[in-house]
Amino acid sequence: MAATGPLRSSPSDPIPIDARVADHLRYIRETMEQAGEFTGVPGWGGVAIGITAIAAAVIASRQHSSRSWLIVWLTEAFVAVAIAAPAVATKARRAHTKLFSGPGRRFILSFAPPLFVGALLTFVLASVGLFWALPGFWLMLYGTAIVTGGAFSVRAVPLMGLCQIALGVLALFAPVAWGNILMAAGFGVVHMAFGVWIAKHYGG
Repeated sequence: MAATGPLRSSPSDPIPIDARVADHLRYIRETMEQAGEFTGVPGWGGVAIGITAIAAAVIASRQHSSRSWLIVWLTEAFVAVAIAAPAVATKARRAHTKLFSGPGRRFILSFAPPLFVGALLTFVLASVGLFWALPGFWLMLYGTAIVTGGAFSVRAVPLMGLCQIALGVLALFAPVAWGNILMAAGFGVVHMAFGVWIAKHYGG
């Protein structure tokens, strides 16, 4: 009797159960990533930003021209980014959260547009000499960025943004001399207060 070769699986053979389990687990993981909160907002990084903002407010208050005042605050903006970027990346890595997918991607896409508008508005207002309006617009647009991005983060983040917006509205109608004080309150004290809260309750 001739030997027969190994039988081939027919197309109707059932899929191994371990393959189906792996597919289900992959689907659950991807769904959770899409629906979850972005917890990469750094608490201690926010505290550091707050400290530098208060220092910037003190330095800016001693400037004798609007342009040198603007340079101080633009420098502070770059310092804040230099602190925030690695702090966010480090916290996201510790939490096993991806920055450019799921909640992290939605956070960034919601956070960035108000900042872009703020940068453009800064150029326009400074070019026509309306420096007095910058503190209010900066605080409001930064607060808006935090609120919209914070919709995909923990509850404390959008609350921080609302505080920034409230201070920005006040800055628009308060005496011009209050600009540095209100920015120290918003970019400094508010950042530090919420930074401590986030660090203690949401892992650093």
